Amino acid sequence: GLIGAKRSWEYERGIGWSNGGAAVAVSKPFDGKAATVGNGMMVALSAGNQENVNALYRKALELGGKDEGPPGPRGTGGFYAAYFRDLDGNKLCAFHFG
Repeated sequence: GLIGAKRSWEYERGIGWSNGGAAVAVSKPFDGKAATVGNGMMVALSAGNQENVNALYRKALELGGKDEGPPGPRGTGGFYAAYFRDLDGNKLCAFHFG
């Protein structure tokens, strides 16, 4: 909700959320095997502005997520990001190009 995402679809295997652009989905693996944390994989969420990056990071930690890098500028070109892991260990990034 912090970045305008809403539940955009749901079916027996999963649920997806979108803010009108890319979507994030959680589903049971189609191959029927156990779900695992992707090594070297990360989901990046465009937050719209730096304040939303900060808010998403705080909310993730408030809900039990683990810090992987607090909000702040990264590299060059106005890239501002925060990194965290969800309760299953998946790595996520909230970002904004300013």
